[in-house]
Amino acid sequence: MLCARVGSLRGMEIVNEHQAEAWNGYEGQHWADNSDRYDRMLDDSTGLLFEVAAIERAHRVLDIGCGAGRTTRIAARRAAHVLGVDLSAPMLERARAAAAGEGLANVTFEQGDAQVHALPTAHFDVAISRGGIMYFADPVAAFGNIGGALKPGGRLVFGCGRDGENVLDVVWAAMGAHVPLPDPAEDTAPGPVNFTDGDRIREVLVAAGFHDVVLREAASDFVLGSDADDAVDFVFGMGPVRFWLRDADSGAVGKAREAVATALRPLEGPGGVKGSVPGWVVSAVWRP
Repeated sequence: MLCARVGSLRGMEIVNEHQAEAWNGYEGQHWADNSDRYDRMLDDSTGLLFEVAAIERAHRVLDIGCGAGRTTRIAARRAAHVLGVDLSAPMLERARAAAAGEGLANVTFEQGDAQVHALPTAHFDVAISRGGIMYFADPVAAFGNIGGALKPGGRLVFGCGRDGENVLDVVWAAMGAHVPLPDPAEDTAPGPVNFTDGDRIREVLVAAGFHDVVLREAASDFVLGSDADDAVDFVFGMGPVRFWLRDADSGAVGKAREAVATALRPLEGPGGVKGSVPGWVVSAVWRP
């Protein structure tokens, strides 16, 4: 397998150059700067994730794609030790600061691509991820690497997207009327769109060496902003949106912003602009 090395990850083996650049650039910075908002968006699925993970006090836990460390810190309050791994330097900086601020001494963070990152063999009781598994360049290889870090019988529990009615569809429809957006049917790059099908998830995990795969439906109430204008600022600052619109005409982008604001105003309420996003919480057992 060809491995690439990227500027801010110099000396670190990675296989997903585009994701490394994004998560150490505008996308990672946006998540770091808005980590509290992203965490609130995912609170519903986070609760189910930890219910399924059933972490115990003696457990050693691996948090894959830990981001700004919310799930790592939750796990640390239940486990003996937690290792959080993520590609993004800006997000890991926030994660380390938050863990230190909460006085958590049983947490370690490492920057790396979990597909190839050197993990201790047969070391962890549980591996968790709140969405980071959707971005692997080679999912089978990545889950095989993660599985090798689990003890035989160790459990993998992760959240990911699921097909269904999605508040973001309103956003993309309004935006796409004015600026070109990628066709989900033609999008083969790593990301949420390409890890929503339950049959494919099972196929990937079994090929990697996992068994007893169970998928549970989940849904998160996304709060996109305090009002429609705040939500527009947030959405248009997201990494994928900035990437899609990098060459778009400024006038068209302005019209797209107005259209998205108009589409979101009916969703304004006391709790802000809110809507549901469907997902899976997946569990599997490592039996190589």
